[in-house]
Amino acid sequence: MIELRHLRTLVALKESGSLAGAAEKRFVTQSALSHQIKELETRINSAIFIRKSKPLSFTQEGVRLLHLAEEILPKVTETELDLKNGLNSDNTDLFVGIECHSCFRWLMPVITEFNASFPHSNLELSSRHLFDSLTALKQGQLDVVLTSDPIPDHDITYQHLFDFEVKLICAADHPLATQPFVSPAHLAKQTLLTYPVPPERLDIYRHFMEPAGVPIAKQIRCDLTSMLLQRIACKDGVSALPTWSINQAHGLSLSALPLGRDGLKRPLFGAYRRSSSKTRVAQHWLQLVASEGMAKQDILN
Repeated sequence: MIELRHLRTLVALKESGSLAGAAEKRFVTQSALSHQIKELETRINSAIFIRKSKPLSFTQEGVRLLHLAEEILPKVTETELDLKNGLNSDNTDLFVGIECHSCFRWLMPVITEFNASFPHSNLELSSRHLFDSLTALKQGQLDVVLTSDPIPDHDITYQHLFDFEVKLICAADHPLATQPFVSPAHLAKQTLLTYPVPPERLDIYRHFMEPAGVPIAKQIRCDLTSMLLQRIACKDGVSALPTWSINQAHGLSLSALPLGRDGLKRPLFGAYRRSSSKTRVAQHWLQLVASEGMAKQDILN
């Protein structure tokens, strides 16, 4: 009942704000555009915009159709481009979003292995969409996202890669270093050194301190893992990091303590769009990540 040309006309109406402007955008006469709009309105038995409104104003039915157009048309364009380029082509770029600052170093061998398998592809790691990477994935700005916090979405597939442990890192001579494990109460007066992430995005707060009703006393943000570890060694505070991060300590005297008696385990997922033509390449990349990550966990355990 509703055709792509109708949806494109709705978008043109919104962008131009007038029938004349929409007709120009759609490369048709104003008369032909009016006929198309009337045809659509007959099909849905409702007007799609209010006549003689300035600026042009959509009815509720028109707004709903416009939302549909804004959701569907980008996917149609992407699919058309993918089909034109070839669904199984290995000559493609893969843009990978990472929500973990400390992942970059241990992912380097994975990139080398990926480049050997797909010599005509370029793989780019990015934390630019750190706070909204899954939205960037859905919008096509990223092809793959590594995340511990999946958000259910019928457009996105999540592949579980492995589980990792988050530990409290402190100076070797810090008072907490003698504890067999850390409880939330131990952190009530501690300064937390973290990456530039708001408290509600921190694993140690969301999954350890907040459930116990323990607020963060003070948070100091650091951009780089090396800087963060140096400040821990200087007793500026403590930090919760994946166990692989301590391998970057470069001789610093640090201790890694379990968070809770059983430790704090977190999952890592690889996310990609179900409809992407890069699915085969993305799955290959994620298999390499899973193998490297599980090997890291075996070494650390």
